[in-house]
Amino acid sequence: MYIEYHKEYSRHLGRDMEFKVYGHGGKPVLAVPCQNGRFFDWENFGMLETLGDYLENGKIQLFTVDTIDAESVSDQWGNPYYRVRRHEAWYNYVIEELLPRIREINRSGQPLLATGFSMGAYHAANFFFRRPDLFDSVIALSGVYDTQDMYGGYMDEVVYANDPCASLSGMSPDHPYISMFNQRILIFCVGQGAWEDQLLAGTRRLEGVLRQKGIHAWVDYWGTDSDHDWPWWKRQIRYFLPHVVGNP
Repeated sequence: MYIEYHKEYSRHLGRDMEFKVYGHGGKPVLAVPCQNGRFFDWENFGMLETLGDYLENGKIQLFTVDTIDAESVSDQWGNPYYRVRRHEAWYNYVIEELLPRIREINRSGQPLLATGFSMGAYHAANFFFRRPDLFDSVIALSGVYDTQDMYGGYMDEVVYANDPCASLSGMSPDHPYISMFNQRILIFCVGQGAWEDQLLAGTRRLEGVLRQKGIHAWVDYWGTDSDHDWPWWKRQIRYFLPHVVGNP
């Protein structure tokens, strides 16, 4: 399998940021790690083996990104005003710096699939809902899609922009994004097993907002044996990926 490692300076973050590329071509997939995770987690937890045929056959090209969760969503003792602005800087790094590099490397001209698990699901959904012009699909597994617990109930315009439930709830019925969403593939899944209670409630909240706005999405609830852990996320992404890119 073709693998590349990159370490490049981000003007938005004022530091070097790392990412890896897996596969020689295909639909570009932006993969976000779990909370406080790193760009190498998908590899270390065996996701390359799970997606090996898709990668080897050129159906997808995987780009695994680093986060700065410890300075933003996870910094529970920090000032929420500054924390969310650090998150916004990371968002701008991904959209304005990393995505152009992905397009240079991938060269397929295809819109991206955003995906992630747990906090990575929140990030993936946030990218998708803010920029449906850049992403044509999202697979978000075991996520929470509002920011109440992240920022202790704090709200301002930057939090609002990064809170899918809030920003979608406030979106006017004639907003052009709604018709764009309905031309995209939206997949959200959560289990009902161990460690999934908060994520189950968060997924249901998002489903309610999507229904209210007439946004078509596949929201799938797996059983009480489906836990908040990598073995289940591997099974889920294998189940849902063919609905975005076809069979390997």
